[in-house]
Amino acid sequence: MSEYWLISAPGDKTCQQTWETMNNVTSKQNNLCENFKFHIPDLKVGTLDQLVGLSDDLGKLDGYVETITRKVASYLGDVLEDQRDKLYENLLANNSDLTVYITRFQWDMAKYPTKQSLRNIADIISKQVGQIDADLKTKSAAYNNLKGNLQNLEKKQTGSLLTRNLADLVKKEHFILDSEYLTTLLVIVPKAIVQDWHSNYEKITDMIVPRSSTLITQDGEFCLFNVHLFKKVVDEFKLHAREKKFVVRDFTYNEEELLAGKNEITKLVTDKKKQFGPLVRWLKVNFSECFCAWIHVKALRVFVESVLRYGLPVNFQAILIHPNKKSTKRLRDVLNQLYGHLDGSSGASSAGQNDNVDIPGLGFGQSEYFPYVYYKLNVDMIESKV
Repeated sequence: MSEYWLISAPGDKTCQQTWETMNNVTSKQNNLCENFKFHIPDLKVGTLDQLVGLSDDLGKLDGYVETITRKVASYLGDVLEDQRDKLYENLLANNSDLTVYITRFQWDMAKYPTKQSLRNIADIISKQVGQIDADLKTKSAAYNNLKGNLQNLEKKQTGSLLTRNLADLVKKEHFILDSEYLTTLLVIVPKAIVQDWHSNYEKITDMIVPRSSTLITQDGEFCLFNVHLFKKVVDEFKLHAREKKFVVRDFTYNEEELLAGKNEITKLVTDKKKQFGPLVRWLKVNFSECFCAWIHVKALRVFVESVLRYGLPVNFQAILIHPNKKSTKRLRDVLNQLYGHLDGSSGASSAGQNDNVDIPGLGFGQSEYFPYVYYKLNVDMIESKV
């Protein structure tokens, strides 16, 4: 189960006591979950007005950073293509498994100095992730363009004779070249009417070289023939051939152009291979950056919400909970018994949550409201957001 709950509860005499009480009741006695202390450093509190405004903004930032994190993960899966089964092992945070990173979370002092205001830290994260988003758009557009061009050329190497590139199927000897009066056309004939072609191609117009058509190749549905004729009747031949369901493919035999076409595919394949490694590395690094930034946003939200709920001086214990899948309802009940008294409204302690509660400073319109600070974390970056 990839769902975690990030909660905080006010400190008793000590935060350690809060932790032990909660852990004993939920984990040791009832085996409802696995709990981890979630370490949030001493951050600058600021004023109440600043906290109220910041709480709303952090909610939006949380959603934005998670979206970009998932977008980077998803694109890495696209780039890996037939190696997509290796996606999970490439999604790391700070060189650790995602669950290891969050269960052993340590604030990154170098990136997000605690002497900065909460607003400044939020701005640092917003700019950092915004830059990753912009770079991802640029890099993905360039790589997708290259991949698309290669796929288009590869499609022309396969498919039916009606659409595929004929350059690798024909040879120089199939054509009359450098003649002032004569030329060669390539004609696609459905297999069902090949006999009609043999019987009638010399009669489609005047000025066709007798017995000049040979079978070059065939696929499941069609045959490819050549035919030699005078240049002056080419347009007339095309018109009457179409009436008989013979399709003339426009093709000019030019060795330099054919070689250039083959070289283009080789070049695109080489370019794609060259870009693949650096792009995968960039995506791995920036997935880690985004994911770590996202967890720091969660930490900021817990801090701000805890101060707004529980007041000053700052005294709360943040806890990361990994619920047992079958015990989530029971776990919710136990937490409400533990912390229901924190909510002054009479129904909250028994019901545990009200629908669409919007209390200023207490959750800001979250659809789920509990008497303790609560945020959900889904660390499954491969499946769609739950």
